[in-house]
Amino acid sequence: MSAHQFHVPTSKADADPRRWVALAVLLIASFMNLIDVTIVNVALPSLEKNLGAGPNEIEWVIAAYVLSFALGLLPFGRLGDIVGRTHMFLIGVAAFTAASALCGLAPSIEWLIIARVLQGLAGAAMTPQVLAIAQVTFPPEEKGQAFSLFGLSSGLAAVTGPILGGILIGANLGGLDWRPIFLVNVPVGIVAVVAGWYLIPRTPGHPGLKNDFVGIALFVAAMVALVYPLVEGRAFGWPAWAWGMIAGSFALAALFVLWQRRRAAGDKPQLLNFSLISNPNYLLGLLITTIFASGVPAMFMVLSLMLQSGFGFTPLESGLTNTPFSVGVLTVSLFIGRLGQRWLRTRLGLGAAILVVGI
Repeated sequence: MSAHQFHVPTSKADADPRRWVALAVLLIASFMNLIDVTIVNVALPSLEKNLGAGPNEIEWVIAAYVLSFALGLLPFGRLGDIVGRTHMFLIGVAAFTAASALCGLAPSIEWLIIARVLQGLAGAAMTPQVLAIAQVTFPPEEKGQAFSLFGLSSGLAAVTGPILGGILIGANLGGLDWRPIFLVNVPVGIVAVVAGWYLIPRTPGHPGLKNDFVGIALFVAAMVALVYPLVEGRAFGWPAWAWGMIAGSFALAALFVLWQRRRAAGDKPQLLNFSLISNPNYLLGLLITTIFASGVPAMFMVLSLMLQSGFGFTPLESGLTNTPFSVGVLTVSLFIGRLGQRWLRTRLGLGAAILVVGI
């Protein structure tokens, strides 16, 4: 469907008949991106052994992807508004596929880290477009069902990642050891790009919109100034420059907020909706989410290394050991949404308490 034919459906009658097939393509691409977050954990001991990676380099295999993904979300989300969501999505999937191939063919740990940066940026180009496309593809009565499938896909990716990683590494296909965990994305990505080109409606872009390049620079500088010393500081004995960079990251973050406020006051394009970052409840939720996301993924990275290097588990056994957590998340997420806005504080406190006890 071309851009000039695109319209937002108001009922099933005027919705694109291919919308559910298009949704399947979006889900496949999203699943491919999400599974890559968890599948790598079980490969870390293999990377240590086969590429001679040290502790810092192992951290960068994870951090390079997460950092570049985080850095790219805001600017690529805005770029999707400008050039069109579908075009940005297809570019992101194609780039993610190519970056996955580079990861699988990396001759050294340094090249793998560089490829992971590219993979994270590609994932950031793809991800913001997925829900945005679904939002304007389905009529109101079908949006809830469509969005629930994204939640289910996320849970399945979390469950599948460690197990699939363990199977692929354990099988040692063609003597490739850890490489298939990245190369498996290549055929999937190619199918997603080709199918997406023909099946996903072309959402129109808005070339008149502008990006906030100063905001992007401040956001990138703040994130890099925070993450780099956290990863490298230990190797250097936590020198003064590491603490200085961490302190500087908070100053840069404050400048970013002030800049967004100024852009909002002047009715100019922003990376963030300033009404959100001015809302105390939103900021509290953001803080809680940040604390959770900062601790739990790191726990699984350390756990995977300990199980394989310390206790002699196979990659598959390590993946299966991590699976109950993901199964719990998936199981609860299937029915917790039915509670709506009820008992939010109780649910938050109870969930946090159970998490602490479990850890």
